Amino acid sequence: MKWYLKVLNQYADFSGRARRTEYWMYLLFNMIFLIVATILDNVLGLKFNSESPYGFIYLIYSIAVFIPGLAVFVRRMHDIDKSGWWFFIAFIPIVGAIWLIILCAIEGTPGTNEYGVNPKENFNEINEIGQKEI
Repeated sequence: MKWYLKVLNQYADFSGRARRTEYWMYLLFNMIFLIVATILDNVLGLKFNSESPYGFIYLIYSIAVFIPGLAVFVRRMHDIDKSGWWFFIAFIPIVGAIWLIILCAIEGTPGTNEYGVNPKENFNEINEIGQKEI
């Protein structure tokens, strides 16, 4: 949860680098919250129509986390020494999405690259996140 909150704290920060842990933990919690939003929409009767399982809570949450999700993706690409413009490869059917999953799963560039220092070099990063919340 600390990683998810770290991404939200860096709401529109497209500079720097993001570790694999930061990206995938954000994605995990985001998917959990989207499922909860869908369930709430169905339970509260806030669906757009009877055929769609999605409703207003899902829509509002999705819009709210779009920019942080894009920002953490760009920072993840920076970690492997690639530009954030690689996002657009997702528009290539099937192959683009698979390639982006592979890119997000590979280990970051060791040491410093043009986007900043290696976030793995700061071993106390997650501890610092926890201290900021207190």
